[in-house]
Amino acid sequence: MTESGYVQLTGSDRGPLDDIQLVGPADPDEWLELTIVTRRMASLPTTATGAPAPLSRAELRESYGSAPADQDFVASVLTSLDPAIEVTGADPGSRLMTIAGPSAVLTQAFGTELSQVTSAGPAGSQVSHRYRTGALLIPAALDGVVVAVVGLDNRPQAASQVRQVAPELVQVSYTPPEVASLYTYPAGTDGTGQTVAIIELGGGFAESDLATYFSGLGLATPSVTAVGVDGASNVPDEDPQGADLEVLLDIEVLGSMAPGAAQLVYFAPNTDQGFIDAITAAVHAEPTPAALSISWGGPESSWTSQAMTALDAAIADGVALGVTVCVAAGDNGSSDGVSDGEPHVDFPASSPHALGCGGTSLQADPSTGVISSETVWNDGAGGGATGGGVSAVFALPAWQATAGVPAAPSGGTGRGVPDVAGNADPATGYQVLVDGDATVLGGTSAVAPLWAALIARLTEALGNPTGLIQTALYAGIEPGQPVGGVRDITEGNNGAYSAGPGWDACTGLGVPDGEALLARLTAAS
Repeated sequence: MTESGYVQLTGSDRGPLDDIQLVGPADPDEWLELTIVTRRMASLPTTATGAPAPLSRAELRESYGSAPADQDFVASVLTSLDPAIEVTGADPGSRLMTIAGPSAVLTQAFGTELSQVTSAGPAGSQVSHRYRTGALLIPAALDGVVVAVVGLDNRPQAASQVRQVAPELVQVSYTPPEVASLYTYPAGTDGTGQTVAIIELGGGFAESDLATYFSGLGLATPSVTAVGVDGASNVPDEDPQGADLEVLLDIEVLGSMAPGAAQLVYFAPNTDQGFIDAITAAVHAEPTPAALSISWGGPESSWTSQAMTALDAAIADGVALGVTVCVAAGDNGSSDGVSDGEPHVDFPASSPHALGCGGTSLQADPSTGVISSETVWNDGAGGGATGGGVSAVFALPAWQATAGVPAAPSGGTGRGVPDVAGNADPATGYQVLVDGDATVLGGTSAVAPLWAALIARLTEALGNPTGLIQTALYAGIEPGQPVGGVRDITEGNNGAYSAGPGWDACTGLGVPDGEALLARLTAAS
């Protein structure tokens, strides 16, 4: 206990950022809306493999969300602190509630101070934001009931995992359907009847771009619907080098690899609050999506523990509902862009409930379907490389225990990243259209929608959701031994880790062999 009647909120500690420029104290009158995550009524049930057991939407929300009485109690305690605090939303089923009030009132309520600063954003530009350090305090009566409070500090939380090289450095490029063909996506499927969700933390798309792009491929424009979260919306920046790169890459890869699937694109602020709220909205939506594609993330060391726990729990909800959550593993090699000389992995790709998607460099002739080589994507210093390694936060999942994951950097065991891979090298990248400009893009950003499209097609063929597909992918695995349904990548490195037979911390189990994967899943079911 730090002050009378208050306790520290576990996992809320914020470390200092490097190279911030202090502007001054935060505006005490700024109206803030915070997200509060409340405890589950009961832990999610699990299968023998440790995966969340399948649940209906009603079962999840009514038995494993929060008790309505818990959220009522939180509302009562917080509003009693100051009449200026308002409860603006409560959803026990998803465990989220929102409160709002003046900055000065909310900082006092949670025992912290806010400054206004500028710091380097994910793309290197200077970003102005609210900033705090240290732990939050909550009334002792709420200890154990409240598990996260996010929204006070609104620093940029994640970077998009998209990469681009100068046109003269492009060795070969492909349309997304050509890559799907090279990876033998199941014939007779296109994702019809399925919904796929995409998370975006900036940028936007124009309908004209989509119409032009898909008609150029001889495809009808798929159903693409923008959904705003926390005040964000589909706002194209009309900059071919800006955030629209990520948005259009995701939509165009997914839409041309699974053109029959409907897309819901969730736009949220690039904050831990926005990320958590967007994923929660996506997995709890009706109809439940077959897959969720996430091409944003940051090193585990850049997150608070409470935010990671809350976001992982939201992904776990999705898995229980049958969603396969495909997440880019990062574009900065085994360091994940951290400059301490140690290996790091990207979150949320390191969530044990996410399908971590690493990257390769693919040399092939799409006209013949012949792949001449496929190696780990690593373009060297400044050029990008696939993320991958061993989590310092999440334990080694039971389904991955016999894969041969090496020791974590600090010793002991941890979740191995990635699980799977796909073409990500921008020098062997994807032909897309961004703000009217034809360009070639790569990065593990492309691999998350690539796998999400495959999941939509597999779900269509199987008639059942795939959920935590890793439990099937890793079934019976032994160190150094390939598994069915994927093609093993055995050459290259991402810095600290090298590829080899079987699972490795560069390309996981390998790249898709869609027809073989469908056969394996069909046999298993």
